[in-house]
Amino acid sequence: MIRYALLGLVQGLTEFLPVSSSGHLVIAERLLGFRPPGVLLEAFLHLGTLGAVLWVFRADLAELALALTRRGTIERRKEIGFLVAGTIPIVVAGLLFRSVADAVFSSLAVVGGGLLFTAIVLVVAERLRARATRREPRFVDSLVVGIAQAVALFPGVSRSGATISAGVSRRIEPSRAARFSFLLSIPALLGAGLINLWDAATEGGWSGDWGGIAVGTAVAFVVGILGVHALLSIVRRSRLWFFSIYCACVGLTVLVLDLL
Repeated sequence: MIRYALLGLVQGLTEFLPVSSSGHLVIAERLLGFRPPGVLLEAFLHLGTLGAVLWVFRADLAELALALTRRGTIERRKEIGFLVAGTIPIVVAGLLFRSVADAVFSSLAVVGGGLLFTAIVLVVAERLRARATRREPRFVDSLVVGIAQAVALFPGVSRSGATISAGVSRRIEPSRAARFSFLLSIPALLGAGLINLWDAATEGGWSGDWGGIAVGTAVAFVVGILGVHALLSIVRRSRLWFFSIYCACVGLTVLVLDLL
């Protein structure tokens, strides 16, 4: 049970903080001999963090759902369209690159490079935040943020870091960019969870410690809620530079170790 709880803890924190959950998983597997979780557990961990986003942004989601009725506002209807548009890049990238995912996800060089890329985009976001004053995204903004989310499929590239930075680069106010990033993560997390469930079903991987899976999922949900609130607070206080330093240090260390 402790192992499942630790996996849920790591998933809940690294999924939302700008440090790359996939990158840390590769590092733990290659350098520490960590045994990766089964596809079934991975599916439920993704669904646990999805539940965290749904809970934190339940009011926003209710407002978006209301937009589909006559009482909804045109601004929220536009936002639904922007979220759909922003989801297209990761769907296309996922379908095109899934066949090479195993090779990419096992490379420490890719992880190190991805972490350095994350460090750079976080620094850029901090430098551009002073001019980021728009509260509502536009269609082009949604595509740019969506492409950033697709790039984050590479291990080491933080999804939250890349998407928030992309939003800020489009002059969206940081807190609003973070909100759009989290709303955009909902279909991505749902898709990842469903794909893993499908893989588990087709590979006969439905057998497992369901008690442990439940514990890991619950921990991912609770810690995910804390992670979302923590990142929103960090964005408001202009503290992304701390994670830039962290990603740069870890990325350089990984690249050096890969050369040894």
